[in-house]
Amino acid sequence: MTRPLTCAALQMRSGTSVSANRDAFVALVDEAAALGATYIQSPEMTGLIQKDRKALLEAIFAEDDDPVVAAASQAARRHAAWIHVGSTPIDRGDGKVANRAFLFGPDGHCRLTYDKIHMFDVDLDNGESWRESAIYEPGDCAAIVTGGPAVIGVAICYDIRFPALFQAQALAGAEILTAPAAFTRQTGMVHWHVLQRARAIENGAFVVSAAQGGIHEDGRETYGHSVVIDPKGAVIAEKADDEPGVIVAEIDLGEVAAARARIPNLKNIRQFRVSAGQ
Repeated sequence: MTRPLTCAALQMRSGTSVSANRDAFVALVDEAAALGATYIQSPEMTGLIQKDRKALLEAIFAEDDDPVVAAASQAARRHAAWIHVGSTPIDRGDGKVANRAFLFGPDGHCRLTYDKIHMFDVDLDNGESWRESAIYEPGDCAAIVTGGPAVIGVAICYDIRFPALFQAQALAGAEILTAPAAFTRQTGMVHWHVLQRARAIENGAFVVSAAQGGIHEDGRETYGHSVVIDPKGAVIAEKADDEPGVIVAEIDLGEVAAARARIPNLKNIRQFRVSAGQ
């Protein structure tokens, strides 16, 4: 059965001003809506990219006061579209920050929030060192939203490296999987496309991942290359650079059932144990 949906991924280069990032986000949403998109996704850290802890804590807002959250709600209602804020930093009020995603329905009401589960605590070969857990409080609950144009599984950036999260969402009915990101350039060059395509193939699902791209005001560099992947693992839309902009793809959600019927690995999952030899 044909089930068409026009989706968009917004590529951004968010900086250290929440108001400027909000305005850039709204402009890209308006552009995507003008191109016919009714599901519009922004990248991780839409509202602020600031690696200085003190400056970040001084700049962010509680959820009810956050300018990006308010702008997304208004844009969803204005365009009668589903607006997915890939994430934005939210003040929890306890000295920690939530890396939180939001999904708004066409009526402007928030249908889902999700706090990033997996923290990017790594030391890269080029000397970059990241400790997200020093600032952010991880979530502990996977999230899907039903009742919209598709069943959508919500994840964030580093989550893409943990297949069990996406498999759990697919088993719960997710047809579109998501991993909006601020991938480092170094890791993105070697892993971005492989990971996105793998999650699509494993789960017979579309994957939509908006990305941050370029050199940011706080000095970090992100990879860009926002993508839409089909259930066979083919890249059907890509922002093939790190510049801000919009990609739009017309997808047929009927392909999800077809892919899962063709290779029914979700049905064929078996429980197993691991034994250690001597």
